[in-house]
Amino acid sequence: MSEDRPQVTLKLATSLDSRIALSTGVSQWITGAQSRAEVHRLRANHDVMLTGIGTVLADDPKLTARPDGVDAPHQPRRAVMDSRARTPAHGAFVQAGPVTVFHVNDHPPADLVEAGAELIRIAPQPDGRACLTAALLWLYRTGARTLMIEAGGALASRAIAAGVVDRIEWFRAPIILGGDGLPAIAALGLESLSEPPTFNRTSVRECGRDLWESWERI
Repeated sequence: MSEDRPQVTLKLATSLDSRIALSTGVSQWITGAQSRAEVHRLRANHDVMLTGIGTVLADDPKLTARPDGVDAPHQPRRAVMDSRARTPAHGAFVQAGPVTVFHVNDHPPADLVEAGAELIRIAPQPDGRACLTAALLWLYRTGARTLMIEAGGALASRAIAAGVVDRIEWFRAPIILGGDGLPAIAALGLESLSEPPTFNRTSVRECGRDLWESWERI
């Protein structure tokens, strides 16, 4: 692990064919109640929960830790990669407590600040998006040592391509959604089989009707 970023876990909840939603975006719920409870326990064991603006706009999640239906004693910090600062100020994500919004805008919306969000402007990548590695560096410097990404395929792909994913916690439901479903990981642009990042499976267990696999980067 790099010395200037948190240890990063990527959480995935998919169908057997690695889809996270129907083509319409409907995703609740692919995995079962037992898997979802385990995800809440994982959240409570991390310093930060990081998601993407696509997930916030589509699902408006709280991303708090509620393993038994009530708030866990330890709540992770919550952050979103949101280049254009589009996070809804009055949505559940912001209203559930302090959040950090990583953006590139010179003049972010005032209502986000008024709602209590912490807006952090960071350097954009060449494509104009907020830089993920810069966000991880900022979080590390402000005390975060463990972070879990719970997001759509775009942020999952960015994290894997950047080489910052140390661990994957993968929950697979016994359903197949087909090629028109939304992929868990977006395109990586690989051109050779020598390029893919490689992970070693450290455990697999039954989780209700689902399978829960843990993987660590080699």
